[in-house]
Order: sequence, then C-alpha cells, then structure tokens
Amino acid sequence: EYEGKVFVVDNHRISVTQYQSVKDAMMLADMGMDGAQIKKRLEETAADSVIFVTVDTLKYLKKGGRITPAAAALGTLLRIKPVLIILGEKLDSFAKARTMKQAKTLMMNAIQKELDERLHDSECKDCHLAIAHSDNEEAALEFKKEVEERFPDADIYLAPLSLSIACHIGPGSLALTATRKMEEEHEKN
Repeated sequence: EYEGKVFVVDNHRISVTQYQSVKDAMMLADMGMDGAQIKKRLEETAADSVIFVTVDTLKYLKKGGRITPAAAALGTLLRIKPVLIILGEKLDSFAKARTMKQAKTLMMNAIQKELDERLHDSECKDCHLAIAHSDNEEAALEFKKEVEERFPDADIYLAPLSLSIACHIGPGSLALTATRKMEEEHEKN
C-alpha cells in the first residue's frame, strides 16, 4: 500500500544534524522532487556533517560501558572533559580537556579544521552550525555567543541533544556540529 510512497533514508545523521536533513528534505520537496529523488540526495550528502560533543561527567559513559570504571575514576580525579566525535555512524574519542572552557575551544578548533579541510568552507558561509546540549541550555546559549564571535558569517541553530545521544552522555553536555548546505539551497536563494 505504501510502495513508492515511503522512503527510509540512511544518511548516518543523528540529533541536530538529522534535523538539518529533515529541513533539507522539506526544501527539496518544495522544489518539486519526489521521495526517491529526495532519498538519493540525502544519502549522497551523508558525509557532509560532523558532531563534536563534550560531557560534564564520565558517570554516564561508564554506566553505558563506553569507558571502564578505572578510566572513569581516573578521569574524574583528573577532571577530564573528553571531546567525542560523531562522524557518520561512529562515536569515537577525539581529545581530552581539563576544563569545559578548554573543551569548547577544542570543539571550535576542530570545527574550523573540518570547515577548512573536509567541508571546504573556511569562513562558514556554506555550512550550517548547530549547538546542542543535554539539560544545559544556559551554558549552550553562552557557547552560542562564543561560536558566533568565532564564525560571524555562520547560520547557527541551538537545540537540545536528541535522547539517542543524551542517554549515553548524561546531563550537562555540549555539542557543536557543522553540516554543509546542499547545492539546492544555494539555487533556492
């Protein structure tokens, strides 16, 4: 009954980058593309996105089995704020910071490197940035101001992290994402 009417897109996006995919799909539909064409475009642009996230506590990474109890204890003692990267469907360790301020700087530097080397948009005029958080809106708004200063030409969206990420990392987390704008978005404007 739904043959040819419903399409499942697997573009390895999650949370605010997946939200951007939904906005892109709506734009493509408004431009007259059908479901099959939209699915194809979203999957073609799957690699055009990255997420960097830092956690406030190692407690939830330990509970989820992502780090050992010994690593969590040592990291907590040393006040480590890990910065994780989500590229495609893989969550990996990216760097370690000693303070939240240092973690935010690491994320902004990492986004700049992604913009320079992989997304080919050093000034962030052709990418969407997003800041996400888990029960940390005040810190996210402060971080947004810092990101706006660093990337004055960027289009920046702020939202809570999706539960699919937040349940693994706990409250107090901050994330910074970059997603390349689709070619069709330039044609529309």
